Amino acid sequence: MEDHLGAFCSHTQVTIEGRAGGPLAGLTFAAKDLFDVEGFVTGAGNADYLATHGPARATAPAVQALIDAGATLVGKTHTDELAFGLLGRNAHYGTPTNPKAPDRVPGGSSSGSAAAVAGGLVDTALGTDTGGSVRIPASFCGLYGIRPTHGRISDPGVVPLALSFDTVGCFARDAATLARVADVLLPRDATRPPPQRLLIATDVFARADTAVRDALQPSVVKLGALVGAVAEQQVCPGDLKDWIEAFRVLQSFEAWQADGPWIERTNPRFGPDVTRRFAFAKTVTAAQRDAKQPVRDAARTRLAELLSHGGVLALPTAPFPAPKRTILYGEIDALRDRILAGTCIAGLSGFPQVNLPVATVDGGPVGLSILGAAGTDRMLLELAQALAKT
Repeated sequence: MEDHLGAFCSHTQVTIEGRAGGPLAGLTFAAKDLFDVEGFVTGAGNADYLATHGPARATAPAVQALIDAGATLVGKTHTDELAFGLLGRNAHYGTPTNPKAPDRVPGGSSSGSAAAVAGGLVDTALGTDTGGSVRIPASFCGLYGIRPTHGRISDPGVVPLALSFDTVGCFARDAATLARVADVLLPRDATRPPPQRLLIATDVFARADTAVRDALQPSVVKLGALVGAVAEQQVCPGDLKDWIEAFRVLQSFEAWQADGPWIERTNPRFGPDVTRRFAFAKTVTAAQRDAKQPVRDAARTRLAELLSHGGVLALPTAPFPAPKRTILYGEIDALRDRILAGTCIAGLSGFPQVNLPVATVDGGPVGLSILGAAGTDRMLLELAQALAKT
């Protein structure tokens, strides 16, 4: 396979044929370079991480599940360094090309996986999502993508960033393929009602660019017709800034717990934006973490109440189309904070979210998200398929 998108890791060239006759037979997939594949070093998007770790002793269960289901693994894909980014730029390996908008970033941290699927190099790909790392590249690259209910897909053999937020997700170019792949990865659902009401997240929509709000509106109307009942809803009872800050503090504290010992031991080389994030993470104390935990608990309770009995939340996945590849490092943090206004909701609650590639603004894809209560992953995927048929 010719990788004209810069999506695949040259340091891990691996092909593993899928099991014959499985439900995913005939599909090809890639795995973000956070997933272990037996006999190969997991590089986590950083050259020093690659150099200081040995080959994996076992294949991550999520990767093995797709192989056992018949899908063929064709390589490992680039990620932002240690998954600590949302734009897809990597100081060591470059920026994969966004096939739907080549002058724009692909989104991160599952940048290579999204680029490979959007560019038709593979049928599906595994990514991880902590603060938006499946949802944002799905939006920027015009893909279907799912961040499942926290903990529903097995994550051993995956390099952690922030364990209480980390999820294993996946991408596809169409809703039916995403549902097929997710069906293999997800455990069986309990019996749940179909969606009963669509809630329009007014406070999240208000933070999106006007052009994005306008572009998503026709799909919101179609979703409302499918569900049958629609209401506008302010998601956060106070200011979304409180939820954003709680997410940032809690994620950063956990990121330093996961990666700090290795960073202090090896003094690795990071790009400027990742350097800043880990420098902040190092300063977050246990007391600061504890002070933000009640905010997280309140957010989870709030979402559970809103989405009980078949509620589905509609919100823009990102507030803008993908930024240009020439964006300056000094501009990244402000964009990241704007993105977190939407992505922190699933992060804090642990609830599932699916990106729907429904529109284009200024030459770049923009996605509409549907978010449901814990365990409604398949309900969201069925709704995504229904919308795709309208």
